[in-house]
Order: sequence, then structure tokens, then C-alpha cells
Amino acid sequence: MREAGPLAGSLAEVKTPEVAMANKSRLRVKLHGLNEDQQWTDLGTGYVSSAYVERLQGVSLLVQSESNGSLILESKINPNTPYKKKRGLLIVWSEGENHGMALSFQDTAGCHEIWEDICRVQGIDPSVDITQDFLDISEDEFDEIPETSNMVDLPNCELGKLKQIATIVTSALTSPIRKERLALILENEDYIKKLLQLFHTCESLGDTEGLQHLHVIMKGILFLNKTCLFEIMFSDECIMNVVGCLEYDPALAEPKRHREFLTQNAKFKEVIPITDCELRQKIHQTYRVQYIHNILFPVPSVLEENCLSTIANFIFLNKVEIIRMIQKDDKFLPEVFSQLKDETTDDDKRRDLVFFFKEFCSFSQSLQPQSKGALFRTLTKLGILPALKIVMILDDLQIRSAAADILAHLVEYNPSMIRGSMLQEYKRNEDCKLFIHLLIEQMICDTDPELGGALHLMGLLRSLLDPENMLVTPNKCERTEFLHFFYKQCMHKLVAPLLATTEDTCEKDNILGTDKNSKDCLGAVRFMRRIIGHKDELYNRYIIKGNLFEPVVNALLDTGTRYNMLNSAIIELFEYIRVENIKSLVTHIFEKFYKTLEWIEYVQTFKGLKIKYEEEKDRQNKIRKNLHYTLYSKIFRRSTRALEKKETCSKENTQKVETVMEPSKNDTFTESKNPKENEENLDLPKTTSSGGYKVTFSNSAGPVNGTGNPTCSRVVGLVDYPDDDDDDEEMEDEMPPGKRPHLDP
Repeated sequence: MREAGPLAGSLAEVKTPEVAMANKSRLRVKLHGLNEDQQWTDLGTGYVSSAYVERLQGVSLLVQSESNGSLILESKINPNTPYKKKRGLLIVWSEGENHGMALSFQDTAGCHEIWEDICRVQGIDPSVDITQDFLDISEDEFDEIPETSNMVDLPNCELGKLKQIATIVTSALTSPIRKERLALILENEDYIKKLLQLFHTCESLGDTEGLQHLHVIMKGILFLNKTCLFEIMFSDECIMNVVGCLEYDPALAEPKRHREFLTQNAKFKEVIPITDCELRQKIHQTYRVQYIHNILFPVPSVLEENCLSTIANFIFLNKVEIIRMIQKDDKFLPEVFSQLKDETTDDDKRRDLVFFFKEFCSFSQSLQPQSKGALFRTLTKLGILPALKIVMILDDLQIRSAAADILAHLVEYNPSMIRGSMLQEYKRNEDCKLFIHLLIEQMICDTDPELGGALHLMGLLRSLLDPENMLVTPNKCERTEFLHFFYKQCMHKLVAPLLATTEDTCEKDNILGTDKNSKDCLGAVRFMRRIIGHKDELYNRYIIKGNLFEPVVNALLDTGTRYNMLNSAIIELFEYIRVENIKSLVTHIFEKFYKTLEWIEYVQTFKGLKIKYEEEKDRQNKIRKNLHYTLYSKIFRRSTRALEKKETCSKENTQKVETVMEPSKNDTFTESKNPKENEENLDLPKTTSSGGYKVTFSNSAGPVNGTGNPTCSRVVGLVDYPDDDDDDEEMEDEMPPGKRPHLDP
């Protein structure tokens, strides 16, 4: 048997369990016992401690019931009894055959404290999880013991128990189950309101420690991430008291005065009187909750960020509700637009109206796409662009910046809607100063040294001119219509500053390659590189036509073999053309400048251009050869088919002529009766120069007017050649209808 050790002597001074319980911290546990059926049963919940019990002559584990204070466990720590710590929350031992006992702790700190007492009595190192070998209780039976760590039970809401409440709330954040149970208790028992009453008591008494405990409690309740609790904490009755609790951060030497800021410094301006009390209350609540989220928890850790997600969602839902309530009011938005457009509205009032709209549009980002689209269509119908046009010409930089932000929200959601409004403005009055003209002027004339406003407006114009987000429908092509409008009505204003300069960036007289204007040369080369980078043949043809590579080549030659930024930029320009194989430029550079550049051998760029040129030349020659062969084959096949067709037609015509010329019986009889007479009356055909015979037909049918030759001549070939058929057809087409031969049946 092991010696009890020096701890037993020190604990022997404690004569009663009551004294021990008073001296030791209250550690909440659940007591379990193993019954005859080898099942763990709940023996009650209470507070555990270790103390010397004179009756048992040793240090014992004592559990006092939390319900009635009775002693539900009095177990002597026997030096030979094996104890085991499980999962940092369980201590299990056996007091006899089939008589196991277990203590399930609420937190690991309490479990470790009692475990250290047990190990001291047995003379064991507390770092081990088992004092001796277990014979009666299996590992599986340990897993059947329910954990007390999932139990949550808040004490009565009293000043003296604020520390205990803070510990329970903080420990509950580590377990999802305990968070759910704690939230349920806080919601059902009006516990939060009772805590806030204690806050007023602590402030009245100047109880700094109690106020710091309340800070921990309120922060922990916020981290429970429960909307049902937020509804209580952020109500008009409670929210300022919650902010007050959060002022007393234990990490700060002095409390922050957040309530003073919210009540005195933060001013709520009604640009248009709000008659709906619920809407006003919702706006106040949203501002204060957003203050808590952004100011009191400005840079949350990863864990805190996840815990505060429901607060962000609470703010989101509030914003959606505010927008819905404003839209529901038929007079509010029209009145705002009316005052914005009114020339008699003073600048301060107009500034407040613009700032209201800026915040209103930022709230709209929370809406679903369908609701957002309906809202922006409403704003467009009410005339938001004319209103913005009025405020953007004001001298107040803040107003112009806010107006640009409002326009950015509209363009980001639906650029087509803004483009359509701009086109309608132009069609209504072509001579007026257009809104898009105003944007261009504001961008060009920005007085900010950092060009913040100019960059913002440039982004808006880029979105409006982006063909990728333009609509194309069967009845309308937005791309064609809007770009045509822009290039015709706006481009001259956009490029006016460029045209007003005396220097032409791309023309040859400005790329001189001297040290005097090397920066200009470098800028011009880079600009040319960006143009070529578009791979647009329209730009390439312009460069070729203007012979704009000549000053570039001269600048390269002037640099010689010096390695500088200008030399590198020009080499990179030619290298890009070679790598991308821009054929028109490769051909132009080789044919016009290769003899000048072929001496440059410190880079292989120009030899590479020559290779690209020769490869393209060979490819074109092969294409020409293939084209000649293809055309010859097609012509040959076509001629063959035409010849075959003519031969077929010739055979058919020969058969027709033989059929028509076959003599009848009457003709035979006439010839045999008076052959000489027939010979005398027959005009034999005369030969023609083409080898045919000229035959004269008698035609009794004259023209309609009675005038005309009763006879006509026609050349008839005795042998039917294809060429003769074509000539005969042409002659028949040219012959008047009245002069065609008529054969009597």
C-alpha cells in the first residue's frame, strides 16, 4: 500500500466537508453509477470537492447536490483504487465488483483540479490518465457515460454571481449543444433583461469588476449567434444598455464612451419628414447595430468572424426591410426627386438629399436581383439621371463624388438601362448638353492631384462602352446603336485634349531618339506597342500607310548598341510582332527595313522576322500553285461537260430533221408523174462560204401591215455541227416572228 503523502497531513486540518466546500471553488459535476445490468445511471448533479473526512480516515471525494445541498457522494480516495481520466472531462473508478462510479465535469479545468488531488493522494504524476490497471470497467462502457459538459444551468441573476455567469457563458461557446441550451435559457427566462438591470446597479455602485463581468457576458451572448437573442438585445428598450455593457472591456484601462457618441454626436437627419414610426425605429436600430458590428468588433478573429455572421445577416435583413418600407410609401421618393430637381433648393439641403440617395443605393445592394431591378427601374422613371445631372455640375466636390457613387451603383447593376436613358435624352433634345458629355468633362477636368474622381468616372465610361455587356435582340442591337451614338456625339469631346496638343505621339517627327526627348520617345514606342497588341488590322494598315515604323527604326539605329530602356522597348516591339506572327507587319518590316536592320546580331529578332517572312512567302507560293491546279481542273471539267451536252443535243436535232424530211406518198407520185416540171420549178440551194446551202422558202403569210418580203432566206447546214446550232439559234432569236418559215402540214 502506498503512503498518502504530505497532502494528507495538510488536508487533515479540514475537519468537515462544509468547511472544505467553502474553501474550494464550486466545480459542477454529474454523478453516474454502474448498475447490475452494466448500465450507467444518473445519480444526480452537484458540486464536487476533495477533503479529509475524519470518519473515513482519509481524503475523500464529496459531491453536494445542487438542488437541496445534501451529500450524494462520499468516496474515500483509496491508494489501491484505480482511477482513470477520460476525454479530459470524466473521472471513473470502481468501488467494488460491478460497482463503478463516474464524475462528469462541466469543463476540463475542474476535471484536472480534482484529478490532481487524486494523484497527490496516490503519489502519482498528474500527467498520466490512469493511476492503475482497470479490471472491471471496459473502454466501451466509458463511452456510454453522458458528458456533463453539455449541461447548462444558469444561477440566479445576482451581483455576487456575475463571475459564475460569465464563466458559464464563456465555456458554453466551445460546444454547439451547450450554445443551443444556453440560448434557450436566455430567451425563455428574460435573463438578458435581468442582466441589464444589474448593469444599472453596477454603474450606480461603481462596481468596476461587476461591469467587466457584464462585458464578458454580453460579448459571449452576441457570439452565440442567435437571431432570437438579437431581437431582445437590439430592441429600443435594451440596445443602449447593451452598448453600455460593451464599454467596460477588461482589456482597457478606461471605458469607451460609445453611448455618448450615439446619443450626442450621431445626428439623425430627416431629409424628408418620416411619418412612419416603425420606419424611423428601424433606421435607428440598423445604425446602432452596425455601429456595434463595425466599431466594437472592428477586426474580429477567425472564430469571432464566424460568430458574428448572424449580426451581419441581421443588418442585411433590416436594410431590405427599410428599402421595402420606403418603396411602399408613394410620396417619399417622388418628394426627394422633386426637391433634388428644384432650382430653389439650397446647397445644404441638396447635399443631404444626395447623401441620402447614396446610402439608399448602398442599401439596395442587399436586395435580390429581381427586387433590385424593380427598384432601379422605379428610380429611372422618377428621373434619377436628370437629378444627378443637376448635382454633378455643382462646385461641391463631396456632392459630385456622392453622385458618381450613385451612378456607379446603377451602372454596376444594369448598364443597359443607363445606356437606354442616355439615348432617350439625346433623342428628346439633340442640341442640349448631354449627361454623358458632363461625365467626360468631369473626368477630363478633375482637379484632384491623385485623379481619384477621374479614375472613378473612367471606370463608369468603360463599363458603358464595354461591348461584352451590351444586349443583342432580334429587333435591336444595343452595341450598334449606342456605339454609333457615342462615336458621333461624344468622341470629339473625349479626344479633344489629345487633339489640342501640338505633339503627335505616333507621328514620325516626334520619335527622334535623342537624349533630349528620350522620355517622349519611350512613351510613343510603348503607345505604339499597345496599339499593335490589339492585333487589329485596321490599326496595322494605318501604321503601314503612315510609314510609322520609320521613326522607330531610326530611333533604334540612333541608340546603337547601347543597352537602355528605349532600345529594349523597341526590340520588344519587334519581338512581339515576330512571336505573334502579325503577317502584314512582318511583310512590311522585312520588305522596307530589313536591309537596314540585318546588321543587328546582338538579338535574333530580325533574323526571326526574316524566317517568318520566308515561311509566309513559301506558303503563299504553294497556295498559288494549288489554286492554278484547282482552277485548271475546274475549267477542264466544265469544258468537257459542255462538249458532251452539245454532242447530245446534236444527235437529237439530227433525228428530228430526218423525221421532218421523210417524203409522203403524194410527193412520190408527183415526182414520178412529171419529173422535169418539178426540176424546173425547184430552186436548188446555193452553197455558202461556211459550206452550207442557202435555201429559199416561199411564204404566203406576210407581215401584219401587209408590207414585207413574201420570201426569206435561211442558211441550213446539210451537216449539223454544234457551232452551227448556236449560230442558228441566235439568228432565229433575232428574226422577227412574222418572218419565220411557215410549213403547211
